[in-house]
Amino acid sequence: MRLQLLLILLFGVAASAQESTASKQVSTFEIDAPQSNVKKKIWIWLPKEYASGDKKFPVLYMHDAQNVFDKKTSYAGEWEADETLEQMDAQVIVVAIEHGNDKRIDELTPYKHEKYGGGNADAYLEFLVKTLKPEIDKRYRTKPDVKNTAIMGSSLGGLVSFYAMLKHKDVFGKAGVFSPSFWFSKEIFTLADDVDLKDRKLFFLCGTKEDEQMVPDMEKMIEIVKRHHAKTQKKIMAYGKHNEKLWRDHFGEAVKWLFD
Repeated sequence: MRLQLLLILLFGVAASAQESTASKQVSTFEIDAPQSNVKKKIWIWLPKEYASGDKKFPVLYMHDAQNVFDKKTSYAGEWEADETLEQMDAQVIVVAIEHGNDKRIDELTPYKHEKYGGGNADAYLEFLVKTLKPEIDKRYRTKPDVKNTAIMGSSLGGLVSFYAMLKHKDVFGKAGVFSPSFWFSKEIFTLADDVDLKDRKLFFLCGTKEDEQMVPDMEKMIEIVKRHHAKTQKKIMAYGKHNEKLWRDHFGEAVKWLFD
């Protein structure tokens, strides 16, 4: 099972030859990420109501944008986030950041692993907080305050979303933590036990057919953050596997709970 997880961690995306499945409410742009000396492609989903009026919207930031909206760019299927958001008539702007392909592990992990390396999440999050978010708040009608700003991801994206909540709790008031790779470094538990998360919301999801440590690690982390006053929602799906189907099936539920 660990091999299956590592294939997702290491390869992340493999574009197919099929037509794009992204909806018309999705657009993209590129932005410099000076913290890593690269350009980042950003995907944006806007509510239908955005085109008219002057209403402002909360914002959800997501990782691994290649897998969020478009089957054409996904590695092993997409989240179908746009279809779900449109069915829900969700009143939120979704901003998804493409991962750096062979740099994915480095970007999405806060600590180094003795075998897999990584550990450059602070630079990635600095880009998100100091470069991307100000640009999004300038370009779009957002509600930029902490209670209206969320972050979400799966696997390493779940890990870095949780870490972002700890390190930048003044920016992110909510997090969707799907199949988090807490096994990558146990230092994340130590950090979590030192942060007051009062008024913060965390939606945790995993399946029983993922890595054998997934459920106990997630349960352990939930107990820690509850001690530190976080509001939590937990979903442990019987027979759920480490894949887009699990995350896709519960994406809408997480968005609804986080922004309720």
